[in-house]
Amino acid sequence: MCGIIGYIGNKAAEPILIKGLKKMEYRGYDSAGLCLANNGKLLTIKRKGEVNELEKAIKNEKIKESKYNIGIAHTRWATHGSPSKINAHPHLDSENKIAIVHNGIIENYDSLKEILKKDKVKLRSETDSEIIAHLISKFYKGNLKEAVKKTVKLIEGSYGLAVIDKQANKIIATRNSSPLVIGVGKNETFVASDPLALMSETKKIIYLKDKQLAEINGKDFVIEDYIGNEVDFEIIELKLEAAQIEKGNYKHFMLKEIFDQPQSLRNLLAGRLKDEEIKLSLNLKNKKWRRIILCACGTSWHSCLIGKHFIEKYTNIPVEVDYASEFRYRNPVVGKNDLFIAVSQSGETADTLAALREANLKGADSLGIVNVVGSTISREVNSGVYLHAGPEIGVASTKAFSSQVLAFLLLSLYLQQEKGEKLDKKTIKEIKRLPQLVEEVLKTNQQIKKIAKKFNSINNFLYLGRGINFPVALEGALKLKEISYIHAEGYPAAEIKHGPIALIDKDLPSLFLATKDELLEKIISNMQEIKARGGKIITIANEKRKELIELSDYVVYVPKTTTELAGIVNSIPLQLLAYHTADLKNLNVDRPRNLAKSVTVE
Repeated sequence: MCGIIGYIGNKAAEPILIKGLKKMEYRGYDSAGLCLANNGKLLTIKRKGEVNELEKAIKNEKIKESKYNIGIAHTRWATHGSPSKINAHPHLDSENKIAIVHNGIIENYDSLKEILKKDKVKLRSETDSEIIAHLISKFYKGNLKEAVKKTVKLIEGSYGLAVIDKQANKIIATRNSSPLVIGVGKNETFVASDPLALMSETKKIIYLKDKQLAEINGKDFVIEDYIGNEVDFEIIELKLEAAQIEKGNYKHFMLKEIFDQPQSLRNLLAGRLKDEEIKLSLNLKNKKWRRIILCACGTSWHSCLIGKHFIEKYTNIPVEVDYASEFRYRNPVVGKNDLFIAVSQSGETADTLAALREANLKGADSLGIVNVVGSTISREVNSGVYLHAGPEIGVASTKAFSSQVLAFLLLSLYLQQEKGEKLDKKTIKEIKRLPQLVEEVLKTNQQIKKIAKKFNSINNFLYLGRGINFPVALEGALKLKEISYIHAEGYPAAEIKHGPIALIDKDLPSLFLATKDELLEKIISNMQEIKARGGKIITIANEKRKELIELSDYVVYVPKTTTELAGIVNSIPLQLLAYHTADLKNLNVDRPRNLAKSVTVE
């Protein structure tokens, strides 16, 4: 959560900082601020609201851009303290000589605050972050780097941190369990919590590791550990193009990313499916695990539920699916005979990363399914599968979900193949056809928009499916909740008669996933139970069957495919329904309230 950017070089800092913040608003957008340093002074401007509000405030200040070639900036997702100007970053010490921007959570905030109280320091904000500026000031004896080192040694929790002082000659950047990168330019250097923020300035990136510190001036930088030893680092050349993080002709990033899916699925398949064989470069300790554990949060957790179906079917290895936020707090029984799979679009999800570290500590084999190359999870697993879906800017995940599901299918077939078993030719054929199938589904866009008009004023919604379609129902309900603020629940269709059927009336619509498989007859019975009680029904189907037509108020037809691939095909109409419902309500689809894209705090 939250976006950090810093700049030091020979250009005006403010335009670079604002441009970077705008590219990171998906990480937080309830307040923003920047601090520029020059001539022994710090100029700080902060505003509640989106980066546009900060930009307006800067124009009103009429600052001379050329005076300031060093600065730090931040766009916030509130944790401690409500969204407000005073709680916005950067935060300064009492003497206004040190400024900091911080992502993360300071877990021992209360005890550190007591230290400052003894020094009679008065806090201006409600945030945990502000204490960092005061602690650095407490230890500052003319050497900013040493003051930062002494401060972070006191901090328990997570932090991505960039610091400047009024001397205006360096930026100190450090991290622990919160992402931070260094951007390398010609006679200029950048700091950011996401490399996307630096795309228009440089593609040369260094990923800082936990408890590493970078001392940066305009022409050079040094990276060292907290003891003071210089550490080796790798400069990575980003392969992304600027067009990949632009909306193009689409109204919202979410709509663009829904329509990106044929290509994102092709990207995932490229080089991994050849001559009816699955080609994955995995470096795993062994392939005779007693159990496989899938661990994730939110949308990624739903993809894990589908992955469980695939892995158990094709490998006969038992699979558990865990919420990452719960995993490490129950002293999980996990060890060297287990494979732990961490799934995260960003590769930085704090709970998933913490769960992975717990599994690694206990000796489990580990694998990551992530989208962002170079992310922390991708570096800390033994092996992994990159999605190559391209940047996903919309907060509500779409193309990452479909790519995760396909990655699980490829992984499951690969493990079956490694056992010496032949792969099912029909499944391979359908995988090759998948991007085309998704293109066909996207043709339902206008029909789904019309359905959304009928239901965008309701307050509750049920999504119902069985087998693989149950996790799809969960994901569809989550999408509707996230961006339209309509309460929605995903349920196994057979479970409605054990409670939820009491809610059914003309004002509670149900969406059924009723594509043809071995459970279709039972789904039809569940639809009859809803219809008998006056409930409205939207059906996702792949054949024109009389009973489905008679029971449904609206039917959306998707192309026929195998049961395994139905999870991806059937999810597309649900993404479109959520999108159009929110858009018709004139909501901010890409930036839903209270949410952020990359959740780097617990």
